Amino acid sequence: MGGCCPPMDLFRSEPMQLVQIIIPIESAHLTVSYLGDLGLLQFKDLNTEKSPFQRTYATQIKRSGEMARKLRFFKDQMLKSGLPPPKATRQADLNLDDLEVKLGELEAELIEINANSEKLQRSYNELVEYKLVLQKAGEFFHSAESSARLQQREESRHIGDDALDTPLLDQESSTDPSKQVKLGFLTGLVPRGKCLAFERILFRATRGNVFLRQAVVENPVTDPVTGEKIEKNVFVVFYSGERAKNKILKICEAFGANRYPFTEDLSKQAQTINEVTGKLSELKTTIDIGVLHRGSLLQTIGEHYEQWNHLVKKEKAIHHTLNMLSLDVTKKCLVGEGWSPIFASKQIQEALQRAAFDSNSQVGAIFQVLHTTEAPPTYFRTNKFTSSFQEIVDAYGVAKYQEANPAVYTIITFPFLFAVMFGDWGHGLCLLLATLYLIVRERKFSNEKLGDIMEMAFGGRYVILLMSIFSIYTGFIYNEFFSVPFELFGRSAYACRDLSCRDATTAGLIKVGPTYPFGLDPVWHGSRSELPFLNSLKMKMSILLGVVQMNLGIVISYFNAKFFQNGLNVWFQFIPQLIFLNSLFGYLSVLVVMKWWTGSKVDLYHVMIYMFLSPTDELGENQLFSGQKTVQLVLLGLALVAVPWMLIPKPFLMKKQHEARHQGQSYALLENTEESLQVNSNHDGHGHEEFEFSEVFVHQLIHTIEFVLGAVSNTASYLRLWALSLAHSELSSVFYDKVLLMAFGFNNWLIRIVGILVFVCATVGVLLLMETLSAFLHALRLHWVEFQNKFYEGDGYKFYPFSFVLHDDEDE
Repeated sequence: MGGCCPPMDLFRSEPMQLVQIIIPIESAHLTVSYLGDLGLLQFKDLNTEKSPFQRTYATQIKRSGEMARKLRFFKDQMLKSGLPPPKATRQADLNLDDLEVKLGELEAELIEINANSEKLQRSYNELVEYKLVLQKAGEFFHSAESSARLQQREESRHIGDDALDTPLLDQESSTDPSKQVKLGFLTGLVPRGKCLAFERILFRATRGNVFLRQAVVENPVTDPVTGEKIEKNVFVVFYSGERAKNKILKICEAFGANRYPFTEDLSKQAQTINEVTGKLSELKTTIDIGVLHRGSLLQTIGEHYEQWNHLVKKEKAIHHTLNMLSLDVTKKCLVGEGWSPIFASKQIQEALQRAAFDSNSQVGAIFQVLHTTEAPPTYFRTNKFTSSFQEIVDAYGVAKYQEANPAVYTIITFPFLFAVMFGDWGHGLCLLLATLYLIVRERKFSNEKLGDIMEMAFGGRYVILLMSIFSIYTGFIYNEFFSVPFELFGRSAYACRDLSCRDATTAGLIKVGPTYPFGLDPVWHGSRSELPFLNSLKMKMSILLGVVQMNLGIVISYFNAKFFQNGLNVWFQFIPQLIFLNSLFGYLSVLVVMKWWTGSKVDLYHVMIYMFLSPTDELGENQLFSGQKTVQLVLLGLALVAVPWMLIPKPFLMKKQHEARHQGQSYALLENTEESLQVNSNHDGHGHEEFEFSEVFVHQLIHTIEFVLGAVSNTASYLRLWALSLAHSELSSVFYDKVLLMAFGFNNWLIRIVGILVFVCATVGVLLLMETLSAFLHALRLHWVEFQNKFYEGDGYKFYPFSFVLHDDEDE
């Protein structure tokens, strides 16, 4: 920020103010432009009753939209030509009117070039097909003529010997030339995929009175009509009579067969081929020149594209914003209202003064702060690290104005709870390496178009970074590296009593050294008591973490109540909730810690169940400390008292406060007209609303029941930490034992390589992708439901300032 802004406070949103700006018409455009560059003012729409076409600057917006359409057309043409727009280069400032004329001229020129190119290309493709027809049909006629001459020679040679075998028809036709049938023919190309159907339809339509010859064209041919590469066959159809010809023409048209003229004269065929070849050469040269001209034109457009595009987007955004301002009665000023952070007042005023000076306006813009009861928008100044955590919270609901922001705690608690479920320092290292790759190349990736999944992973790269670091930490605690334990922090404290202790419970182990200094002793892994021990440990740890986080949520609700000066929420929400939760589950957490500390074998299930069912019975062997029975009775009584404490007093006190406020406003002296209007508007919004006691009481009843039942269900919900951690550990163990070790049990390198590949694929696909997503979603649920519902209302709305940077991001 360079010292221009106060230090960032992420716990509370920035203090906001409603401001009014009165801008002279002559400096309005430049003023809005400078405010867009600043990006710290969210304008309110003062013309909601008008349609977009009735607004003052509708014509300018339509004009900008038309220029944007032309630029999109240029971009499409560049992409089709394989010329992506180059990086933006600084060019001389351009007037919008000049740009509009220039874009129109370029569009007209480009459309004309495209039309001419299309005509030339179509003519070229037709000539290519015509040449193929001349060659293939010419070969057919030439071979037919050669075979006919050969047959004539053979007949004349044997005419004396075989006179009796000569058919009568030949004799008749030779004796009567007038009775010979004159056959017509048509030539062309038909798509190869339609050849069989084409032949069948011709046969049926003419009742078999046609003769069809086809020749395969080896390479695909560009169709003149569609412009696509299609495999085709050259055909020659012989027919008799005009009716047959008309039928054949219609069938050719239906099958998309292109027909071309053909002569039987061999000399004319050769001459036609030469002419077609010459025309093809000329057309090819003309087309190449046109392509070069079109390429140079698009290259020129590409050099200025970014600058033009930015200017058009900026103008459109400015006029959209100007349409949100209301026109003064004198029609010489525009009046705008909007929200801005309080720290931005000086910067906004400087922008207004600069705009008035640069536009040579005789009158400067007026900036004043308005007093309002309307709820301001919520604005947190985040950076690339904190923004992804803020997005996690905002996905649930945007914080109410200056409400405590859960994102401050989510930065630590979210990746930590994820790691509790994902704890394996081998898998954590894999995640860390993948994330570091994204972070190292973030400048490159931020300028590229990524896929949906890759873009999501890149956007949350710093969340995944902390998730991987915490996973390595919890992996050290669980002592798991792809489910394999290591003596990283010292030797195990236990040793085998005899050779058979590996298959026994912990009774087969004896303590031979000091306690393992950090995390889980590696000797537990692989023993028969591993699962019962880890189940007990992780289940109790989940309860402790859940109670701590829920208590944190209740404590934050206290700070919210103090900040908003809501004493009722302190006395009748914060205190009874804290008492109720800790009388039951806080007490359970203390018992868990005491049991760990003392090494007692007390059954905590029994203690908690009979605390409710038989609170006056003696605890016997389940007693952890002296006076435990009395403590339990007191805690149970406090929990029972906390429920009506939450339910009953608050609605009555709210009613009393409403009546006092209503009475005080009804008989207050009004200083002046302006103040009376403000009081009346305030009073209409809140004071004159009829207080529905039954509605408030029902709301409080629902809130109380939700908290009481939620205290039980939310605590139980934290057991997902235990369940997912256990599932991750067991899956990792199965892949290691049943895939990798089993493969290395064979003395065959092929089986070992296959085993390694299966292990890697299973680890990446299941443990690093599916399990990561699963743990992420469960951590998300614990924050949204179990943590945030203790204090977070999330019914605010975001601060969206008018900013050209944001407009560019949205367009991308």
